[in-house]
Amino acid sequence: MVISRSHVQKVVSEYDSERITIGVLGSHSAEEVGVSAKAFGLPTVVVCQRGREELYARHNRHLFDHVILLEKFSEIVREEVQEKLLELNTIFIPNRSFSVYVGYDNIENKFRVPIYGNRFLLRAEERNAPRNQYWLLEKAGIKIPKKFDRPENIDRLVIVKVQQKKKPLERAFFYASSPDEYYRRAEELIKKDVIDEEGLKKARIEEYVLGQKFNANFQGWALKDQFGDFDFLGFDDRKQTNLHGILSLPARDQLSLNVPIKNEEIGHYGLTMRESQKPLVYEAAEKFRRVCEEEYPPGMIGLFALQGAIAYDADDPEQKRLAFYVFDVSPRVPGAPCVGPTSPEMRRLTLKYQNLLKKYNVDRIESPMDLPMLEIKFAAENGRLHEIVT
Repeated sequence: MVISRSHVQKVVSEYDSERITIGVLGSHSAEEVGVSAKAFGLPTVVVCQRGREELYARHNRHLFDHVILLEKFSEIVREEVQEKLLELNTIFIPNRSFSVYVGYDNIENKFRVPIYGNRFLLRAEERNAPRNQYWLLEKAGIKIPKKFDRPENIDRLVIVKVQQKKKPLERAFFYASSPDEYYRRAEELIKKDVIDEEGLKKARIEEYVLGQKFNANFQGWALKDQFGDFDFLGFDDRKQTNLHGILSLPARDQLSLNVPIKNEEIGHYGLTMRESQKPLVYEAAEKFRRVCEEEYPPGMIGLFALQGAIAYDADDPEQKRLAFYVFDVSPRVPGAPCVGPTSPEMRRLTLKYQNLLKKYNVDRIESPMDLPMLEIKFAAENGRLHEIVT
């Protein structure tokens, strides 16, 4: 049975609003969550999987008041685990690992703990789900790269996004400029056991956008009357293994290699955009917010990212106009800790919310994760927790 929003709202209405605990799965962006929650004076609980708990239960134990250790992340839906989280008045922050390891069916049908954000939008991140992120982007009128339904249609440089065989969190992108090149490279990866036929059938083939990549990070507010619609937080881009290792070699050495390219995300770095082009990003975010409200009410709550690139507009043959092409959406915590210390937007946001920050004895916005904590803190104090959870 689907966990309705009204059920979750009833649960959170019975919480002790003065003793709200912030919960997170011990992976992906749990450190960010712990640091920001502590900055706002909120207790924390981290749910760890045995064998992966050291970073949180040992090295960063000071960030978490409670540690729940499970054999598998998916055991978080066990009744006794959920009861413990509910006893702590937990508001749970979903990250990518939560989606992948706990699973959408469990999240939507069994996980009764209130989630800050929209639990039903998490599934839309999957490329093969109905009404997924690409469907939302197209419906919103946001520019996306041209999609190829069949390898035989490839007539330009494309990127093929296919799930790795042994790592459900990672993808093994490859590139091709023709059908023959597609089949040759796919076969190489299958032989090397990087991907399998099943994953290849579900792969997305899209035009490779020749432009600078920008992952645009945002906070979508649930309490619009207090905070407005959304805030832009800054840009980042990804460092990937082994792609960036290969790219750091001279061209002649790259050509001599015979190894499959993997796009395993291993880090982030911050960057800025020329101010004259930033309105393109705001426009895309606004369109995405509106379509999410229509198709997945109450819409996009919390942190999210539009991952894309600035390139010359394909609809402008004279190439005088730039466009923001979005090729991926993170409808949850993007997990880009570099945005805080590298983005000039943090100073602007500190000025915007300085009165509330002073009230909570917080000096400044230092991390994107500070904004969800700000809304949770405000909602708890003003009897509005039911408005920010699903």
